[in-house]
Amino acid sequence: MKNWKRMICRILALALTVGCIHSAALAAAAPTGTASLPVASGTLTAKNTKATIDYSNTKDGYVMVNFTAQTDKRLKVRVTGPTNPKNPYTYDIPAGKWITFPLTDGNGEYKVSVFEHTGQGSKYATVLSTTFTATLTDEFAPYLRPNQYVDYAGATKTTAKAAELTKGITDPLKKVEAIYDFVVKEFTYDKDKAATVQSGYLPVLDTVLEAKKGICFDYAAVMAGMLRSQGVPCKLVVGYAGTTNPVYHAWISVWTQENGWVEQVVYFDGKTWQRMDPTFASSGKQSESIMKYIGDGNNYTTKYLY
Repeated sequence: MKNWKRMICRILALALTVGCIHSAALAAAAPTGTASLPVASGTLTAKNTKATIDYSNTKDGYVMVNFTAQTDKRLKVRVTGPTNPKNPYTYDIPAGKWITFPLTDGNGEYKVSVFEHTGQGSKYATVLSTTFTATLTDEFAPYLRPNQYVDYAGATKTTAKAAELTKGITDPLKKVEAIYDFVVKEFTYDKDKAATVQSGYLPVLDTVLEAKKGICFDYAAVMAGMLRSQGVPCKLVVGYAGTTNPVYHAWISVWTQENGWVEQVVYFDGKTWQRMDPTFASSGKQSESIMKYIGDGNNYTTKYLY
């Protein structure tokens, strides 16, 4: 797709003229400004000599865990939500550090459990577990704050770049366009990293930004971090791309006032919105075949939201 930036600007302008898009689609209802950073308030906790689970701020869409004991064993946290309890979220964590986990299932009962490897095979022992009911004051909360997968809290270069790219822009739709355009045009896909990446890998946003290359997880995490730092609700989605031989993949979804959470589409091609998948759009040089594939929601299966 040649001259994509100029074309999408013309399309957006035309759509605004004929009323296909509301110019303030995001601004009218989405939160503005950067969400407050997660904090372990200590008002509601479950703890023992090894770990602490802080669920003081579930209304803000997150829970925090700190494995306080010294250990050289592998540690995991499992978050089981109300939507699909048979498909819980499982995370690797380090010891001695507060880690944030988003409550992406929204309102309802959650169970959070901390596990420590027993030293035998793949066996883990439960260290601490608690249940609580979350009632979010803002449905966007889990998708505005930093967490283990979209850790923009300390990514000063990434947030500064997001501010630079969106300077003077107040319309969130145009913020999405500016950040998307930067990532797609400037980043390249790292095939060597894709072939060697290990389970448990987490993107370091400033490192990825400096290298301007990465795997799908890196692309999606950087863009999600940039958008969230600018107050735009953004989901980092992990699932499968393809139908015959599906591969593990990551992409993003954003929110609009008109359509709510737009899970499969982001930019407007004159008739319909098209999926925001920055990896395929970049590595495929935005060719017609790639953009057509991205726009087909049947090619994507969501498994987790972060």
